[in-house]
Amino acid sequence: MRGLRIGSLTVKNPVVSAPMAGISDKAFRVLAREMGCGLVWTEMISDQALVFGNRKTQELLDIEGEHPICVQLFGSKPETLSQAAEMAAGRGADMIDINMGCPTPKIVKNCGGAALMKEPDLAAEIVAAVVAAVRIPVTVKIRKGWDENHPGAVDFARMAVAAGASAVTVHGRFRGDFFSGTADWSVIRQVKEAVDVPVIGNGDVWTGPDAARMLEETGCDAVMIGRAARGNPWIYRDAVHFLRTGELLPPPTSEERVEMALHHFDILVRFKGEYTAVLEMRKHAAWYTRGMRGGARLRERLHAADTIGSMQELIRSVLVQQPV
Repeated sequence: MRGLRIGSLTVKNPVVSAPMAGISDKAFRVLAREMGCGLVWTEMISDQALVFGNRKTQELLDIEGEHPICVQLFGSKPETLSQAAEMAAGRGADMIDINMGCPTPKIVKNCGGAALMKEPDLAAEIVAAVVAAVRIPVTVKIRKGWDENHPGAVDFARMAVAAGASAVTVHGRFRGDFFSGTADWSVIRQVKEAVDVPVIGNGDVWTGPDAARMLEETGCDAVMIGRAARGNPWIYRDAVHFLRTGELLPPPTSEERVEMALHHFDILVRFKGEYTAVLEMRKHAAWYTRGMRGGARLRERLHAADTIGSMQELIRSVLVQQPV
């Protein structure tokens, strides 16, 4: 299993975490690293909110002591994106990624995210401005395209690399697909064959064998895993282990799932305090207990957990209902 080099940054293995809004916070990144993830991404961060000092956005840039880490920014103005990139680099970011693939309506209506795939000239200007502003690698995350009537990923990736991008991440779906259907991995191969920088493949990697198959079928340099890690940080460990040995690890037991959920909650409390940690753990607890006996009942009761003790007790209660 080879490592990964993006510009001046060396990454120990080709398994990286995806930037997921409301999920890829500091606590999640701690778990991903513990499970062997080679490079973690922050949640996507608004350039304007960061530049203008929004408190909650500033908190998203709490990356002290995290290495290697990529800060993902979104926006549509070269001047504010470059300022935000300077701020992120000043806080210790090892890499800046520009989101040019988010399909969310509130992002694209302001010409951010995937909407930039309809504006290749503006996108090139953005990449060039950010590259000029920082001394760390700058990358872009794109989709297969906005739709079939606009420049696709290959031409767009060539443009981004010509403007100075050190790597390209490709999600194999059009903007309108959101996360439905099956990701088209062939477009990842097409981009890999078209540019001379590392290409990271993204979309529908759910297991270690999936990671190996993506690397083999597309020739990409690394795999990015996102949704499969919700309630399942072991996916990073499993992917790294399978790529290294070809061996499938056994899935976590019910006890391990509960212990990991409690560990995740402890980290959330440490970083965010009781009130916020309890609120945010509700969604994570639902993911950790998917498919477990009593999981549906737990999900119905999560809204009632409003203290550290009540959340811990609720999570542990699922174990009682598991078969011996």
